[in-house]
Amino acid sequence: MRAIDLSNVTWRKSSYSNSDGGACVEVAPDHPSVVPVRDSKDPARGALVFSADAWAHFVAAQ
Repeated sequence: MRAIDLSNVTWRKSSYSNSDGGACVEVAPDHPSVVPVRDSKDPARGALVFSADAWAHFVAAQ
């Protein structure tokens, strides 16, 4: 798999995040075939990248 440049993406917090910013998962929905996901408390750690299909299955199961 090719490396994906995430330096200019717009991250969006999960609607399940609490109001003080804890326990946050952020996604970058601007890529058509993949969904980068990161921990907002430690963004320097990097992101996990899932296929759009795998992410859709995950979200549908919630």
